[in-house]
Amino acid sequence: QVQLVESGGGSVQAGGSLTLSCAASGYTYGHYCMGWFRQAPGKEREGVAHIYTRDLNTYYTDSVKGRFTISLNNFKNTLYLQMNSLKPEDTAMYYCAADRTHYCPIPDYNYWGQGTQVTVSS
Repeated sequence: QVQLVESGGGSVQAGGSLTLSCAASGYTYGHYCMGWFRQAPGKEREGVAHIYTRDLNTYYTDSVKGRFTISLNNFKNTLYLQMNSLKPEDTAMYYCAADRTHYCPIPDYNYWGQGTQVTVSS
């Protein structure tokens, strides 16, 4: 019964920054893998960044390394994705996801948010 709600999307110029937030609720004790995915028109869904609540280890796809940072604020029950140096190819619908699991990252998650649109213009 985990519920995830994303926010923070919008339109920015290339080179700009955005921070996405994902508010989580309804979860119970356990180890969770949490992540951000994105999907652009005509492309498959892509895992962008992941974080494991057990050890706070993080994982990034090569195209965003050094530009994006995933973090978790346990006090606020919120997952973040700080995106810097945005490029037009980052344009996509971004989704927050979570799953109770003994390992991370994972390709498929049981719980998903509704998505938030990020548009980067040149």
